[in-house]
Amino acid sequence: MKRLVLFSSLIMVAGLVAVFSAIIYKVNARSDSASAVSGAQMAATISVGPDARVLSTQVDGARLFMLVEEGTARALLQFDATTGKLLGRTDFVPR
Repeated sequence: MKRLVLFSSLIMVAGLVAVFSAIIYKVNARSDSASAVSGAQMAATISVGPDARVLSTQVDGARLFMLVEEGTARALLQFDATTGKLLGRTDFVPR
């Protein structure tokens, strides 16, 4: 009976070590991938329309999202952060 309790306890400790090791690994891996594009790798210039006003920007990995206002219309522009090339455009229209 004592051997069974000892064996069961060792299995539980090994399981806890495995779980905490996985958690620590995931936390460290996530912080490394969050900085996928550094400031040195960003494009120096990004072209928007001549009358466009930038309302907000967001970087996600190697993509740059920019909310712009052109006159009375708003659009979401998606750029490749390293080259500055326009990947997509979403225009917002009122209903």
